[in-house]
Amino acid sequence: MTIGKNIQEVRESQNLTQAETAERVGITQAALCQIERGTRNPSLQVAAGLAAVFGCKIERFLEGT
Repeated sequence: MTIGKNIQEVRESQNLTQAETAERVGITQAALCQIERGTRNPSLQVAAGLAAVFGCKIERFLEGT
């Protein structure tokens, strides 16, 4: 599984849309879509923002990669 798929899995488990998540993190929905598809990797700052929104550790996104 890729980092993007892990992020998508966590987001969906919390019933958040891409738009809601992107707004909370301060990125565009298009950027989040690219991250989830695996065509773009999140910066450390974005990964930290996602982890804060989801209430998890960044390491969760690396599981199974």
